[in-house]
Amino acid sequence: MIYPLLPVFVSSVLGVGAFALGAIEGVAEMTASLLKIVSGYITDRTGRRKPIVIAGYTLSSLTKPLIGIATLWQQVLFFRFMDRIGKGLRTSPRDALIADVTDRSISGRAYGFHRAMDHAGAVIGPLVAVMLLKVFGLDIRTVFLLAIVPGVLVVLTLVLFVKEQKDTGQRSHLHREDASQNGPSFRKDFWLFLVSISVFTLGNSTDAFLLLRLNLEGVSASGTALLWSAFHVVKMLSTYFGGRLSDWTGRKVMIIIGWLYYCVIYLLFGFLSGKMVLIFIFLSYGIYFGFTEPVERAWIAHLVPPNVRGRAFGFYHGAVGIASLPASLLFGLIWQQYGYEYAFVAGGVLAAVASMIIFFVKE
Repeated sequence: MIYPLLPVFVSSVLGVGAFALGAIEGVAEMTASLLKIVSGYITDRTGRRKPIVIAGYTLSSLTKPLIGIATLWQQVLFFRFMDRIGKGLRTSPRDALIADVTDRSISGRAYGFHRAMDHAGAVIGPLVAVMLLKVFGLDIRTVFLLAIVPGVLVVLTLVLFVKEQKDTGQRSHLHREDASQNGPSFRKDFWLFLVSISVFTLGNSTDAFLLLRLNLEGVSASGTALLWSAFHVVKMLSTYFGGRLSDWTGRKVMIIIGWLYYCVIYLLFGFLSGKMVLIFIFLSYGIYFGFTEPVERAWIAHLVPPNVRGRAFGFYHGAVGIASLPASLLFGLIWQQYGYEYAFVAGGVLAAVASMIIFFVKE
């Protein structure tokens, strides 16, 4: 409900430009990613996943809707900061929990299903937002505040229905002493994988810039919300089938194809214009996530031993987030100083370089 309206809110309601939007999203994502490292370590040490996941979702559900009361972009930054603290707490334990309860042979399918359901929620949210804006005549601020309702449902679902694997704590206890003495058992392929992810992320700025580009081309606030919903339909289908496909084809080839596809999309966003053309490219961009989102997580689950899985996901998400701040700031700065064309070209070039680095990671 909130995310697709955020660029319009920041630019039209608060009256600030691309650099402020880049600062908000960059700081928010870097905060989340640093905390993903911490939560990954904690979940491995304690052997508990669910309590940390609940704490993270609760914090996000309570603070994200408060963006609706912001009158300055710095206040938006603060509320996004608190929201991303919650995301940082929950993500690594959640990804480790999925690996704990899933057979290795179908890990791609499991993460694909998870990402598909995440995107299914992102399909419904913008549709609800459009209904509230157009049918009920509410303003953007009120729509943000009403996002507290699905947030409460999230926490209730976690508390009542999600169960940890019963032997998670026992396995963690058995490995805890060994892990603390010898450190995480990460091979060099895992670290090279993180290097390639970091390089790619430097060119993978927040998708809010894509929405801003569409807004500049004439797509309205309600149109942006509808488009965001349709975009997540594409992501939902592509991540589900992409995850299943990776169990058969292997992880590396899927990611390389996905990153090169991303490169092409960004170049097209930089050089083409026209509302309908950019809408088509934006929807096509959703296919990229099917090649990468579930596949990267499934590959990580296989690159490390189970006793350090939480930390591995923490380092992965941390690498993404630490690179996200300079990525969004750099993209916003290039856009503001030289134009969006140069910003999108820079992102595409970094994606191509990353695809060359990951080629050397052993499957």
